[in-house]
Parts: sequence; C-alpha cells; structure tokens
Amino acid sequence: MTSWQPGAAIHGDDPFATPADDRSPARRMRGRLPLPVTLWTAGDGRGRAGLTVSSTMIADGAPGRVAGLVDPESELWAAVEAGGVFALTPLAERDQQLADRFAGLMPAPGGLFAGDRWEQTAYGPIGEGRTTWVGCRLDEARPFGWNLLVCATIERTAFGDGAAPLLHYRGRYRRLA
Repeated sequence: MTSWQPGAAIHGDDPFATPADDRSPARRMRGRLPLPVTLWTAGDGRGRAGLTVSSTMIADGAPGRVAGLVDPESELWAAVEAGGVFALTPLAERDQQLADRFAGLMPAPGGLFAGDRWEQTAYGPIGEGRTTWVGCRLDEARPFGWNLLVCATIERTAFGDGAAPLLHYRGRYRRLA
C-alpha cells in the first residue's frame, strides 16, 4: 500500500471533465495538438484584464501578426476592444499556477493581478521580470466557432530568457522532452 504524497491527486483524471466520447470531434482533435500557453493582458489600473490563451499563432511578415481564439464574454476581450491593444507573454514551465489563475481554474483572492508585481506598458501589464513579450494592436475580431478570432499587428517585441515553454496537450500541461 502506498501512502498519500503532497500534491498527489485523488483521481487520475478530472472527475468533472466531459467524457471523451461526449466531446465534439473538433475538440477531441484540438486536444491532440500541443499548444503554447500564453498570457494576454490589456488595460491599466482597475481596468486591467488578462486571460490564459493556448490558441495563439504568430505569423512572420512585415509587420508580424498574432492570431488567437478568445472568449467573447471575457473581461480581457472587453479591455482589448476598449483600448485596441494588448500584451502577449509566452508562459514557461514554472508558470502553471499563473496560467490556471488567469484561466479561471484557480482561486484568485484579491483579483487576477494580486500577489504578483506587474509593470504597466502601453499595451497592458507585464509580469515584473518578464523579458519576452510582444505588444499588439488589434486589427480585427470575428466570430470563430464559439470564440472570437482576434487578429493583431505586432508593434513591439522584447526577447529575454530562453525558459522552456509551457505547453498544453490533451488537457494537461506538458514539458518538452
């Protein structure tokens, strides 16, 4: 008999998740694609908002572009729509709790931005010490499935550490092998 270890789950899988056979085929296929986990933020002061977004793609060009799927009812979308800009930060393996908090999967006493230090940029708040991020200007958004396809132009880039990225695959965070 093994004893319980701190951090161990009672269930191997999420007991509240929709059974695989009841999920749409598109959702099941999306789960089989490894996706980068990013944090999109916008606004300032009390109008700050953020959302974990794993459906992010960056296209090279002159200028570079960003596309992502965002919940049309999210506070993030309201802030992006109002300000026309947002910041996108790729998350690292160490950022699982941050990703869960901004995805609404973890309690956030005091609000999403409480407990961490944030630097305000012209595009939105960036976690203090984050050295890799992009500042984006909204070009368009349109319904895409149950989401909004948000397309933006990259106006500012910052590159720093080469921390291993946080990936999402089949409902869980994964590491690069």
